[in-house]
Amino acid sequence: MSSSVKKIVLAYSGGLDTSVMLRWLKDKYNCEVVCFCADVGQGQELEGLDTKARETGASKLYVEDLREEFVRDYVWTAVKANAVYEGVYLMGTSLARPVIAKRQIEIAQREGADAVAHGATGKGNDQVRFELTYYALQPDIKVIAPWRDWEFKGRMDLMAYAKTHNIPVTATAEKPYSTDANLMHISYEGGILEDPWAEPPENIFQLTRSPENAKTEPEYLEISFEKGEPVAINGKSLGPVALLETLNRTGGEHGIGRVDLVENRFVGMKSRGVYETPGVTILQAAHRALESITLDREVMHLRDSLLVKFAESVYYGFWFAPEFKLMRKTIDETQTQVTGDVRLKLYRGNTIVVGRRSPNSLYDEKIATFEADTVYNQRDAEGFIKLNALRLRLGGGR
Repeated sequence: MSSSVKKIVLAYSGGLDTSVMLRWLKDKYNCEVVCFCADVGQGQELEGLDTKARETGASKLYVEDLREEFVRDYVWTAVKANAVYEGVYLMGTSLARPVIAKRQIEIAQREGADAVAHGATGKGNDQVRFELTYYALQPDIKVIAPWRDWEFKGRMDLMAYAKTHNIPVTATAEKPYSTDANLMHISYEGGILEDPWAEPPENIFQLTRSPENAKTEPEYLEISFEKGEPVAINGKSLGPVALLETLNRTGGEHGIGRVDLVENRFVGMKSRGVYETPGVTILQAAHRALESITLDREVMHLRDSLLVKFAESVYYGFWFAPEFKLMRKTIDETQTQVTGDVRLKLYRGNTIVVGRRSPNSLYDEKIATFEADTVYNQRDAEGFIKLNALRLRLGGGR
């Protein structure tokens, strides 16, 4: 394939792996390499990245601010769906990959590039997420995954190559944890965390305090939604990025959003990961509470029956698959009446719903009351029960 590649767009961070990749791609394919760095809120230092990329062999560097699109189109979609993988994981990494890969393809098309490259390893989920997006958006694109092709076996090999070729990197031989950060979460893998019996060291956490060191007083918070999407906190309208940043900060102070799990990767292995997702943890609780008074029972149950498939599709990387597009449209349709406010109490790792209201509420106190009423005839329940029991009685206890 090397002789047929004319221009490559590399997903680039300036770290050890992609810095070595940039030089390796230049040497192997002898073609122009354009670098692309996506800002999804990871907070990494972007200053000087252009110079570093050019000095390592790139013809240019695109730095793209995708934070607004990431939260508005991807994170909010997951909130509307109450999407959780294997009952625990809110999928902060999974949701970021398609927005990054989508922009990478757009840049490749703008540049007239015939190939794209990424830094994901051959063991993880990210290679699948990137490449399924590439192929969905540009079926004839050539994909280069250096970790599956090159001669290097690990980080020591990469650092030796960088030293030999005078590639400036800040990596050291000791890197106890692999982290991935964006506006939604921070994840931690590797090191001592590879032992599923070992408790995560407190000093790894960046977004959240431990519950025992969290604020000692509870804090009340009111979140407003329009058609399932959060739009305001305590009556103040906020854009997607500012709203999520605010909830991350507030939730972190109260020790909310830590998750420790062993998950099933799409490629087949089990992997232990530790995550901090304070803002979306709060939003999931609030959104569920608002749906409890605005969604019809059967609509809610039908939507919930899709959630395992929805979460799997996000986790596996099928964001642009036809079945996922259909599920997204279905989710959006269920959210047309999910407008209103939810009041929560945050305290030492807990998100406690204490109030919900909506102009579209289906809750009727006159019907639900345990006091005397003239709306609901309790005798009607007898016929309802007997009709539902008919098949059970005909079965004779079999």
